[in-house]
Amino acid sequence: MADSAFFCTLAHEGILAVRGSDAGKFLQGQLTCNINYLSNEHASLGARCMVKGRMQSSFRILPEGNGYLLAMASELLEAQLADLKKYAVFSKATLSDESAAWVRFGVQQGETALQGLGVTVSDEAGATIRHEGLIAVTVSAGRVELWVPADRADSVHGQLAASLAQGTLNDWLLGQVRAGIGQVMGPTRELFIPQMINLQAVDGVSFKKGCYTGQEIVARMQYLGKLKRRQYRLALEQHDVPAPGAEIFSPTHGSSVGEVVIAASAGHGVELLAVLSADAVADDNLHLGNLEGPRLTLLDLPYELDRDREIQR
Repeated sequence: MADSAFFCTLAHEGILAVRGSDAGKFLQGQLTCNINYLSNEHASLGARCMVKGRMQSSFRILPEGNGYLLAMASELLEAQLADLKKYAVFSKATLSDESAAWVRFGVQQGETALQGLGVTVSDEAGATIRHEGLIAVTVSAGRVELWVPADRADSVHGQLAASLAQGTLNDWLLGQVRAGIGQVMGPTRELFIPQMINLQAVDGVSFKKGCYTGQEIVARMQYLGKLKRRQYRLALEQHDVPAPGAEIFSPTHGSSVGEVVIAASAGHGVELLAVLSADAVADDNLHLGNLEGPRLTLLDLPYELDRDREIQR
C-alpha cells in the first residue's frame, strides 16, 4: 500500500503549542528554523537543541491563531515542554500540550479526496492550505499532513474513507523514509546534531537567523567542520523493523558505526534511515545489531547535500 493512495491517523505524534504576543520572539531564540519564514501559507521542519548542539526534539512547525504548533514524537513532548517552560518565564508566551485538540491524518496520493474537503494542495514541501479550520501541509511530493480540529475528526475521517483506502502508520513512515526525512524519537533524544539527520537539506535549519540554543555548534559544523556522520537510506532483507537507536556495526571497523533513525516495513523487507560514519559507508560492510547481524544495502536519497545552497537559507 505504501506506493498507492491511502490515509492513516498520525497517532505517534503530539502537539506542543506556544502562544502569546512573544511566542515568535521566544521561539526564534530556541529553534533551528527561522520563525520569520513561517506564514499561513508555509510550514517548516525544525529542531530544538541543547547547548552542545544535540537535538532534544525535531518537529514540523506552523503558525496557528495567536502562536505556533509543533508536531513531534509523543514521547518527547513532556520533557520538551518542561524544558522550554524554563526559558519562557520572562516572555509573554505560554506553552501547553494541545495534542487532544487536534487529530492529524497522513494522506498519500489523495488529491481528489482533499479537494472534496475544499483543500487543493501543492507539491512544494512546506506549502500550507487552510480551509474552514482544516490545515493541509505538503510534507513531500504526493504526501500531505491534514490537521483537523478534534471535534471534526470523525466527520473528516468518514469523508476520507469514502474515497481512500485506510493504511497504517507503517505505510506513512515508509514514505517518510523514502523522502529522506529523519526525525528525533525517544531513544535518539540528544544523540544527533541537526546535520547528522540531514535536517539542513530539508529546510529545517536556518544559517541566517542569528542566535539560538546550540547555534554555535551547528553553525561551526556547517562552516568549519567536516561532518563525519550523517544520515543514509538503507534496505534490509526480511527482518523485524528495528527500533530507533538500534546500533549498526561494521566488521571492517570491528565496532558500532551508527544508529537507526526511523525504519518501516517495505513488504519485501525493511527500509530505514540511519546515521552512519562516512568511512564505514564507503567500506560497504554494514550489519544490524551486531558484527554478524543481517547485512544492510545502501539506497539513494531523493536529495543531495549542498553546503553552499544550505547556508543561503
